[in-house]
Amino acid sequence: MTPVSQLHTEQVEFISGVAGKLNEFLAVQQDMMATISPDVAPLMGSISNLVTGGKRLRALMCYWGWRGAGGPAADADILTAGCALELFQAAALIHDDIIDRSDTRRGGPSVHRRFSQLHEANGWALDNERFGHAAAILTGDLCLSFSEESFTEIGPRAAAGSEARRIFNLMRAEVMAGQYLDILEEVAGPVRDRAGSVERATSIIRYKSAKYSTEHPLALGGALAGASEDLLKAYSAFSLPLGEAFQLRDDVLGVFGDPETTGKPAGDDLREGKRTVLVGFAINLAPTDQATYLDEMLGKPNLGEDEVSTIRNIMVDCGALDATEALIDDLSDKAFAALEQLPLEELPLTALRQLAEAAVSRAA
Repeated sequence: MTPVSQLHTEQVEFISGVAGKLNEFLAVQQDMMATISPDVAPLMGSISNLVTGGKRLRALMCYWGWRGAGGPAADADILTAGCALELFQAAALIHDDIIDRSDTRRGGPSVHRRFSQLHEANGWALDNERFGHAAAILTGDLCLSFSEESFTEIGPRAAAGSEARRIFNLMRAEVMAGQYLDILEEVAGPVRDRAGSVERATSIIRYKSAKYSTEHPLALGGALAGASEDLLKAYSAFSLPLGEAFQLRDDVLGVFGDPETTGKPAGDDLREGKRTVLVGFAINLAPTDQATYLDEMLGKPNLGEDEVSTIRNIMVDCGALDATEALIDDLSDKAFAALEQLPLEELPLTALRQLAEAAVSRAA
């Protein structure tokens, strides 16, 4: 088998194995929940629907971190770790969509919107939106609980006091802190020092997204396989700038992406009031009147296409888009330079290179 075909085979088998593990795990949970009441079935359906799709980036980073540290290709523990990461990702997405008031996810209704639609379809009493948000919060909490339960199934490698457990716990805490910093910036940003907007936005993407998208999953896989402290540090030197470049690309797509490709309406990030690095650059670089206009428009849920187009033009004309693209390039260069220094065999090194290239050059 050639290295390319071996990489493809391993990756396909791992993704299939994680999908199978998720189905098996959720089937057990479904049976348990059914003993409580048949009315809770929509919670399980929402979780199953959400973990069915996606790029599996975090699970794959975990797998190749494991393989790079000498973990075997066929091992139940790494499949279970991938399952736990996917469940945590699902919880984060559910809560993130509520916070961002986003009605779509991967081209379909977000979880809170699905529950609002369920309320409407059944003609239930009281407010359908409040029910949707409450039910989705509970679904996300259930996902968090399932993620912990799944990770615990790994056993001694993930036990209290292990490096893998430390990373898993830190990852979850940092995401919550990053989410709070994000919503804080949305409300406090307009009255804060504009000069610090890019720095604050950079901190937000680091803790809300970058670390749990790439750095922690890669380190988690390595730790489960018994990676040395030096290897884990080398993993971080590669994966943290990669994660930041990944999120910056996401922020650009949130304003300039094609809705047919991204699965979200054009300018949705602007309607949600996200104070991204891209927005920070625009506020700092644009003329005062245009920066004020952008401040006033951010977070308007009824932002029209003409207003979105105006904001895009401001971002292009003042150099904010170019500045963000330059930062993506700089972070990508750092990540790829660190990648070449990783003391790995060619197979995991090639796999990580492919994942990195896909992360920073994607259109969705």
